[in-house]
Amino acid sequence: MKRIYSFIVIFIAVFALYSCAARIEGSLAADGSAVLSVNMSLENRMASLIRSLSDIGGQSNAPILDGPAIARSMAEAPGITSVTFRNTSPSAIEGQIRISRINEFLSPANGRGFITFEQTTSGGRFEVNINRQTSPIIIEMLSSEISDYLNALMSPLASGEVMTKQEYLEIITTFYNRGISDEISSSRIRVTIDFPGTITNIRGGTSSGRRANFDISLLDLLVLETPLVYEVRW
Repeated sequence: MKRIYSFIVIFIAVFALYSCAARIEGSLAADGSAVLSVNMSLENRMASLIRSLSDIGGQSNAPILDGPAIARSMAEAPGITSVTFRNTSPSAIEGQIRISRINEFLSPANGRGFITFEQTTSGGRFEVNINRQTSPIIIEMLSSEISDYLNALMSPLASGEVMTKQEYLEIITTFYNRGISDEISSSRIRVTIDFPGTITNIRGGTSSGRRANFDISLLDLLVLETPLVYEVRW
């Protein structure tokens, strides 16, 4: 019985990464290297659900989000130089990700990744394109375990399945409750990146000088009803 509850806790904990508030700040250098600072915390309902399951499984002292464990998993992914995360509370983490070459970040060895980076003497271009074809590859590069869990949860982000946002929320409401689906609907990922030069054109965000800001709906990312495309030129 304890083993079953332990599996449930892990299963829910991965899913909990959806229902969160996340802030990413960083800088991209002309050689394609990047440094990102990450802050992430779970919303109240999901944190409470995971804590209650942890208590049932006899793991009441374990953090809801394990920063060092997440860092160890990410450290082996392509394009990453190092990852350090620490817990600021049982349901919140902060840390830093160092990337050697941004166009290799989470990309397959024999295929094109989801990030395009170009730098010339006259300027540069950075593009992120996440769709139902590229997203399962990204998840697999990050962690095969996470890919398995997300496929079990029927998330189009991992499976590539065609599904509307409404259909996905209905599944979550049935599997969990309306409160959890509401948290997913309201969760945002806010990203601020400084680029190597003054930004001349941006798609999917706003800019000022060298700084670009993106406000990404977590529901849009999970379902990918339409591809997510972000582009910056400088």
